[in-house]
Amino acid sequence: MIKSLYTRVVLTFLVAVIGGTVVSFFVATWVFKDKLNENLQIPLLNFGQDIVLLFDTLPFNEADAFVRGMHQLESYYIRIYEGTGQFKSYGELHENKMANVTMEQVKKVLDGEIVQINSSGTSSILVGMPLSTEMGTKAMFIEPISLPSTAFAIKLIVNFSTYALVIGSIVFLVAAMFLVKPIKKLTKATKHIAGGDFNVELNIKQSGELGTLAKSFEDMVYDLQQLEQMRRDFVSNVSHEVQSPLTSISGYALALKQVDVTEDEKSRYLDIIISEANRMSKMSDSLLKLSLLESKAQPMQLMSFSLDEQIRRVIVAIEPQWSARNIHFNLHLQAIQLMADYDQLQQVWTNLLTNSIKFSTDGDKVDVSMKQEADHVTVKITDRGIGISLEDQKHIFERFFKADRSHSRKYDGSGMGLAIVKQIISLHQGCIQVESELGRGTTIIVNLPLIAH
Repeated sequence: MIKSLYTRVVLTFLVAVIGGTVVSFFVATWVFKDKLNENLQIPLLNFGQDIVLLFDTLPFNEADAFVRGMHQLESYYIRIYEGTGQFKSYGELHENKMANVTMEQVKKVLDGEIVQINSSGTSSILVGMPLSTEMGTKAMFIEPISLPSTAFAIKLIVNFSTYALVIGSIVFLVAAMFLVKPIKKLTKATKHIAGGDFNVELNIKQSGELGTLAKSFEDMVYDLQQLEQMRRDFVSNVSHEVQSPLTSISGYALALKQVDVTEDEKSRYLDIIISEANRMSKMSDSLLKLSLLESKAQPMQLMSFSLDEQIRRVIVAIEPQWSARNIHFNLHLQAIQLMADYDQLQQVWTNLLTNSIKFSTDGDKVDVSMKQEADHVTVKITDRGIGISLEDQKHIFERFFKADRSHSRKYDGSGMGLAIVKQIISLHQGCIQVESELGRGTTIIVNLPLIAH
């Protein structure tokens, strides 16, 4: 089996050209055979009738001398048969073989019939006609002959075809090399990527299918680079997030082993260990939830429900968080029915409203509005908290990202909440965006279709 694309392309070309030429020749010969025969017979019959008229008009000797001097004998070979089978010929056959004439055919012509014989396709046409002379009726047979000029023309055509095939094949071989070259580049680049090296440059400037393939390959390499970077960042972030509580748990556990630890210190150390353990548990739960959402391992459970009522219920559920800090909610909610996954969207509103409370100052207000537009609904949650910088706004939906690192202890969290929100909204074919300014608060805008798919 031929594995090389270059060899297969070349062989395909040669088979197609040679096979197509041969088949076309035979098909054309078969289709136009009758037409070719007709085109050859018409001038042959006309020439024969002229000879018949000549012998009928002139005495035999004069007609004989006239015919022998005719220039048309360069293209035709004439035989005049007697009843005995003897014949007199006019013209030269050159290197051609004389067509066979039987006595039966001679007899038919002597009886007044015109005989047309095509013995070998289109290459040999023979016409027999009765010829009346002063010495009686004779049988005249005329056949076309291949002149040296015709043979030369055929040879020229054959040579030209051969040269054209050879030169065309050489040109195609060179063209095929350029055709296969970018594919070889792609193969080499693929091996580099398989080895973990994403720094590959194809430099393929071709257009068409290969150009599109190269562009798609480069896009894939870029996406793989981003994925690899995300993987490294993920491992680094997980390691960092896990290392911090583990260090605290380990340190305070060792402190508990000391003999001179008071009961109050022991209680405080245990509270810290429990808090850090809970922190790790929440982070692990968030990672698992995000992983399930991204893999779509749990299909959405679609149901119709009142979106405004759901948001009110979430606000009531988190009342201990906002009432303790004297934070108030301004609600502007329309009565809207939504077809979506109830539990997943409840997680969205819980995370977003909790963040608004977390980053607001005591006594602030949080505005929640909702509006239906055509086939989708827009929910806006606005706080008057610390705000987010333009640079951080680009990353807030990434896992483990914390907008205010300097206050990461003050604002407890794993940095997974908004990543989960983003994934849930994407699964509902919606979108989320943020508008914020440092020190002046943040607005989160969520767009959801009325019917999720």
